Amino acid sequence: MDFAQLALYFYGTVLVASAVAVVTLRNPVRSALFLILAFFSAACVWITLEAEFLAIVLVLVYVGAVMVLFLFIVMMLDINLDRLREGFTRYLPIGFLVALVMVVEMILVFSTDEFSVEQFPRPDPHLSDYSNVRELGSLLYTTYVLPFELAALILLVAIIAAISLTHRRRSGTLHQNPADQVKVKSSDRLRVVKMAASPQVEQTEITHEEER
Repeated sequence: MDFAQLALYFYGTVLVASAVAVVTLRNPVRSALFLILAFFSAACVWITLEAEFLAIVLVLVYVGAVMVLFLFIVMMLDINLDRLREGFTRYLPIGFLVALVMVVEMILVFSTDEFSVEQFPRPDPHLSDYSNVRELGSLLYTTYVLPFELAALILLVAIIAAISLTHRRRSGTLHQNPADQVKVKSSDRLRVVKMAASPQVEQTEITHEEER
C-alpha cells in the first residue's frame, strides 16, 4: 500500500466521521463547521483521484461561499435549541431505519464484482500539459450536452418559481413601482413654497435689533 492509498483512506475516514457528526450534533453551528470539514475532505479525495478542478470548485463555492452564508444565517437567527431537541427522539427510529437500509444497499452494491479493483484499475499518470478543465468542458458540451442543458433549464425554472412564490404582495406594506420612479421629474420631488413670516418671529427680530 503506497502513500496515495493511505491518504485516500485517511481522507475518506475523516469525511465519513465529519458527515456523521453533522447529523448527530445538536448544535447547528458545530454541525455547519463539521459540514465544512466534510466538504474539504471530499475535495482532498478528488485531488487524490486527479480531479483537481472539481476539488477547487468544491472549496471555492461550497466551503468559501455557501457554508459561510449558512454560518452567518445560523448565528444571526434566534434558534430555539430546546424545540429542536424535542423532535430528535421522535424521529430517531425512522432515522435508524433509513440508515440501516442505506448500509445494506451499499453492502450489496460493493459486494459484487462490478466494483472490484480489477474492473476499475488506477489510470496511468497524465502528461504535464493535461488539463482537467479542457477535458471536462469537452465532455459537457459534446457527449453530455443534452443532460447539461436540461439541468440548466431545470435550475432556471426553479429560480423563477422561487421568485414567484416569494414575490407576493402583503397587506400593510409599502411597494415601489420602478417605472414611476424612472419617469419622475424634479418638480415632482421638490416644491418651493413662499410663506409669510410669523408675527412672533418678527417681534423676536425687532427685540434683537433693539438690544444691539
